[in-house]
Amino acid sequence: MVLQAVLLDIDGTLVLSNDAHAQTWVDTFREFGYDVSFEQVRSLIGMGGDQIIPRIVPGLTDEEGDGKAIAQQRRKLFLNEYAPKLVPANGARQLVQHMLQSGLRLIVASSASSQEMEVLLKVAQVDDLLTEKTTSSDAEASKPAPDIVEAALGKLNSSPQEVLMLGDTPYDIKSASQAGVGVIAVRCGGFDDAALAGAKAIYDDPADLLVHYADSPLGKIA
Repeated sequence: MVLQAVLLDIDGTLVLSNDAHAQTWVDTFREFGYDVSFEQVRSLIGMGGDQIIPRIVPGLTDEEGDGKAIAQQRRKLFLNEYAPKLVPANGARQLVQHMLQSGLRLIVASSASSQEMEVLLKVAQVDDLLTEKTTSSDAEASKPAPDIVEAALGKLNSSPQEVLMLGDTPYDIKSASQAGVGVIAVRCGGFDDAALAGAKAIYDDPADLLVHYADSPLGKIA
């Protein structure tokens, strides 16, 4: 089938935010009396809080008790302390513009909250370009579950064969693969090529993908 649309991850893909997310989790867990290292959390970034919390502290959930309080506090800390310091990934806006000019339909496929999404799109300098999106409210489970990707496909009314996803973590790849969608990965999220195995192609960042656009899976629209 002809490529019709691209699902876009934001964190680590269009915004260099993965380290900030990891540090926010570390800070918040510590505030609640849990000693968690940066390395423990960093490898899980790309998942949502519903996945991260029970993996870090078995028995906790983001729906009740300490787990729920941690999830809420982490979001506040990220928005208030870390988000103002974030920068876009190299070439983020230019790549989005080029994909739109190429005739592709774009939708954000992220499990970020709507409030976080608004901030991240502004940081990426694409808030005026991307109007279609999914957020945490559109899925029961975050990546690596396929819910977010399936929600995006539903909003597009597209089949998996007509779309690709642009992401930066192994959880993007697993989530998309379970929904039958191929992934183009970028390294700017901090994961190495071994972790990104399964992607159709891997580039350094959006700017690198844009340089090689014609020869990339995105260039094969027709």
